[in-house]
Amino acid sequence: MSHQSSSQQRGIERSARDPHAHVQRAGGARREYTLAHAGRQVRFGPVAFWVTVSVLTIMALWSGATATYFAFRDDLLTRLIARQADMQYAYEDRITELRAQVDRLTSRQLLDQEQVENRIEQLARRQSTLESRTTALSGVPDLAPTGSTRPGVRPPARNETAPGLAKPSPINDSLIAAPVPERQSSLESRPFAPRARASTSKAKGLESTLASLEHSLDRVEARQAATLSAMQESYEGKARRVRGVLAEVGLNPSKLPAGEAASGIGGPFVPVIVRPDANAFEHQLQRVQLARANMERLNRTLTAVPLRKPLDGEIDTSSGFGVRMDPFFRAPAMHSGLDFRGTYGDPVRATAAGTVVSVGWNGGYGRMVEIDHGNGFSTRYGHLSETLVSEDQTIKPGQIVGRLGSTGRSTGPHLHYETRVDGDAVDPQRFLRAGLRLGERP
Repeated sequence: MSHQSSSQQRGIERSARDPHAHVQRAGGARREYTLAHAGRQVRFGPVAFWVTVSVLTIMALWSGATATYFAFRDDLLTRLIARQADMQYAYEDRITELRAQVDRLTSRQLLDQEQVENRIEQLARRQSTLESRTTALSGVPDLAPTGSTRPGVRPPARNETAPGLAKPSPINDSLIAAPVPERQSSLESRPFAPRARASTSKAKGLESTLASLEHSLDRVEARQAATLSAMQESYEGKARRVRGVLAEVGLNPSKLPAGEAASGIGGPFVPVIVRPDANAFEHQLQRVQLARANMERLNRTLTAVPLRKPLDGEIDTSSGFGVRMDPFFRAPAMHSGLDFRGTYGDPVRATAAGTVVSVGWNGGYGRMVEIDHGNGFSTRYGHLSETLVSEDQTIKPGQIVGRLGSTGRSTGPHLHYETRVDGDAVDPQRFLRAGLRLGERP
């Protein structure tokens, strides 16, 4: 007992010296843990001891974690704040980018709308230009007719596909005229709206419509250019043929006077000047007008050249120009003209414009009319049964000057027709053949 008491006393003393718990085994079978401090003892069972130890350990770990958190709290908050700021900035950047895209789309739509409106305005201006060109083409006047010996000649149909000027025949119809282009119906049938509002849903349809309008205007412009080219080629071709015919009958067109101008015209003289900024159409139109003016001059010259037939219908020649057997003396004699058979009283027409210089009985000619055509040309119409003009009367091509008969040295009703150059008789067939070639369609 004493030994046990002294052992307990030593344990108590060690507990008093040690501020921490002292554990001992009580008895032989049960363990107890005693916590002594400053003379006080607290006994714990194993479960309570380990629970206490676990709690203390957890509290220690929690204290360490809390200390660590507070030690690094500022850095963590800084990182969290920085991350939040980055997210906010990214969000704001995305919003800004979306706004920029919306602005770009809006600007693009406005730009597309402006481009469409500008395009429509350009098409409208182009349409106006083409309409003015059509008016200019329609304003090119036809050449005045120089006379006809065959009334009622059918004018050319507008739907003919040839460049199709009226068929000029200086013998039957010396009208040399240019076609008047019809107003392009496509211009009138496609009016433009004042303004067009483009939208996304109708963009393709609007683009297709504008492309169709442009294509239509291109076709109109091409037709106008083709019309001008055809008119110019026609005038120039006719002029070449007229010069060839005049050269064939021994005349130089450049040395011939232009003939008398039509009555009832005039005005101040204004030289032809092409503007420096004139476009291709205006230059081509100017060339057409010059070619037309030149053709008009040649046309007036033709009026004074005896290229037409003196009788209507087919001519039946009974006697040619030159040496023949005289029908009365039965001896060789010079025949100074052509004899054309006909029916008594048939109209006899002037073969060119001029002035009557002689009317009445003239020996073997019987009743005769002589016309001076200028440029040294004159014609005689003999054996007439009746004269229908007077001296100094101005005669137009194709005008009736008398009626066929058999007066003078004649064996039957016929017309004696003479062509004279500077007073000398020449073969009228040369002029009639030239007139026939000129009257043929090229």
